[in-house]
Amino acid sequence: MERIRGIILVIQFSITVAFTVLAMYLFRNHTHKIIKFWMKFQIKILGIKIETIGSIDESCDMVLMNHQSLLDIIVMEHIHNRDLAWVAKKEISDLFFFGHIIKAPRMISIDRENKAGIIFLLKEVRDRLSKGRPIAMFPEGTRSDGSKILKFKAGAKMVANKFNLKIQPVLLFNTRNIVDSKNLKAKPGTVKVIYLDPVQADKNTTWFEDLEITMKARFEEELKVNAT
Repeated sequence: MERIRGIILVIQFSITVAFTVLAMYLFRNHTHKIIKFWMKFQIKILGIKIETIGSIDESCDMVLMNHQSLLDIIVMEHIHNRDLAWVAKKEISDLFFFGHIIKAPRMISIDRENKAGIIFLLKEVRDRLSKGRPIAMFPEGTRSDGSKILKFKAGAKMVANKFNLKIQPVLLFNTRNIVDSKNLKAKPGTVKVIYLDPVQADKNTTWFEDLEITMKARFEEELKVNAT
C-alpha cells in the first residue's frame, strides 16, 4: 500500500508542480502565495498532521533544520508565514522540468564543486535578505536516514556570520517515514516539529558548534522518548 501511495504521489506531484511552476512564471509578484497554496494542498492530500513544540520566531532571518525527506520543505513552507529562500544544490535546479521549482520562486542554487560557489552564494543571500526573505538551509548538507543528525557543513555558519543573522533552529521528526522518495513510499502520518530557542550568529563565538551539539542532543532525546 505504501508503494502504491508513493507512485500516486509521484504522479500527483509531477502534475501539480507543472501547474504551480507555470503560475509562478505568469504571476511573478505572487510566487509566495502560489507556493503556500500548493504546500497546503500537499499537506491535505498526503494526510499530514503537524504537532508542534515551542513557538517559531519569524523575526529570524535564517532557518536551520535537519533533513530527512522532501516533506521537510513542504512542512516548513506550510507553517512559516514568510517567503523563505531555500538554498539548494545546483543538481536540483539543473533537473529537467523539476528544476523550475527552484528557479521560478527565485530560490538559491549553488554549485558545491565550484570554488567560486561561496562568492555566488553570499551575493544571492544578500539579495534575498534585501527583499525581506529569510534564508532556509539544511546544515547537514544532505538527507539522513532519520535516525540521527549528520555532521554540520560550514556553509550555514559562513552565511550567518557574514550577515549577522538571527537563526531559528528547527527539528523535524517522522518526515522520512511518511514520504520516502528514495524508496518511492508514502503514507499518512504526523510530523513533529520542535522549535528551539533562536540563536544570534557571531563570528567571535562558537554558536554554530554549540547549536550542532544542542540540536543533536535534543534530537536523540526525542528519539529515546518515542522509543519507550
